[in-house]
Amino acid sequence: MSPESTGQNEHHIRVYRRRFRAWRGNRPFWAGLFTMAGGIPIAYFPYANMHLGNVTLAMSTTAGAGSLIIGVLLVTLGLTMWFHSIVRVFAGVAAILLALISIPVANIGGFVVGFLLALIGGALSISWAPGEPQADEHAPEAPGLSLDKQRSESAYASEGALRGAAVPQQPVGDHDAASGYDGGTHRAG
Repeated sequence: MSPESTGQNEHHIRVYRRRFRAWRGNRPFWAGLFTMAGGIPIAYFPYANMHLGNVTLAMSTTAGAGSLIIGVLLVTLGLTMWFHSIVRVFAGVAAILLALISIPVANIGGFVVGFLLALIGGALSISWAPGEPQADEHAPEAPGLSLDKQRSESAYASEGALRGAAVPQQPVGDHDAASGYDGGTHRAG
């Protein structure tokens, strides 16, 4: 084995990619990512200083603490979407509400960037639903039959199977006029 051989490392990278893809597919990954990405500018901009040449422009406002709280909560909700996907609807609604609250509180929602990212992340979280596992069983193909004929024959076969398992019906003429029992039929027809 020489150090130049890439065959061993390539296998591990594929394994990690597949594991990450499986992990990402079982949770609202993009919703959490957008929500966290929306929380960062909302929390950052009120504490940022811009340098324009020799001039420093401080963007801190009186709502800096509110911006920090909203940003940290959005990042926390994004992580919640990733690691506790069962509460995704609550986290999505909370992310949308915090994004809306960030407009008046946090410098127009992190200069609209954080607001839009958090809003999209919350909407994605609400709309995400876990996938259902696909059945690996396929019906064996009968030789010489098209797919439509196979479906129609399987429908007739399943219908016949259901007929054999049906509950037996009571005879229609078996009723007692004095007790009002008429065997489950009505008198109108």
